[in-house]
Amino acid sequence: MGAGVERVEGLEPVLSKESFEKLEGIMYVRNVEKGTCLFWEGDPADKLYFVMHGRVRTTKTSDSGRALTLYLHQKGDLLGQMDPFKESIHSFSAEVTEDAKVGVIQCKDLEVLLWQHGDLAVEFMKWMGLMHRLTQTKFRDLMMFGKTGALCSLLIRLGNSYGQEKNGKVYIDLKMNNTEMADMIGATRESVNRMLSDLKKEGVIDNVNGQFVIHDLAYLRDVCHCENCPKEICRM
Repeated sequence: MGAGVERVEGLEPVLSKESFEKLEGIMYVRNVEKGTCLFWEGDPADKLYFVMHGRVRTTKTSDSGRALTLYLHQKGDLLGQMDPFKESIHSFSAEVTEDAKVGVIQCKDLEVLLWQHGDLAVEFMKWMGLMHRLTQTKFRDLMMFGKTGALCSLLIRLGNSYGQEKNGKVYIDLKMNNTEMADMIGATRESVNRMLSDLKKEGVIDNVNGQFVIHDLAYLRDVCHCENCPKEICRM
């Protein structure tokens, strides 16, 4: 995360302006209130959703009924499943966490567009590859370096997605409680409380008015064995 914490929005790194205009041509716009589900796990996966405004959280339900947070989507993100199989169903749910405006894309319309425009098809493949890399790195965080490593990686990702750098510190402007953080790394709220308390004692982070402040980014990177992935991948 460099000076200024430059944020990268969704499709911007992989889709040209011309290609995005083609996608816009097949979208229809929906205004969606906070608390609404765009789709549920098990629903037909026949649409993609482009976030024009607001925030959307995708979750996966465990056998015990616990909802684990996979991604936090914001302006510029495209979400949904684009499978090669007919009658595919969603393997996760998408809940609107802040009043949103989304562009809805029918997968059948997108397929026609990709057949017609090879340049768009190549760029869309890059987006799918980007999402695959993002998923891979999140699994790495969860499986390789324990819950503390996963929490440190989560804080870095929050800083990349929602942070502002001031005087060498990163201020995360998204309020999040410990239960929500626990749902993102598959931990208990109590263990997250303990790990955050340890990081505060070490002077690595602080919490001001419910918002996290990162004082020592290098410490977080050491704990999670940061591989210096691009911000397009090291994000929520």
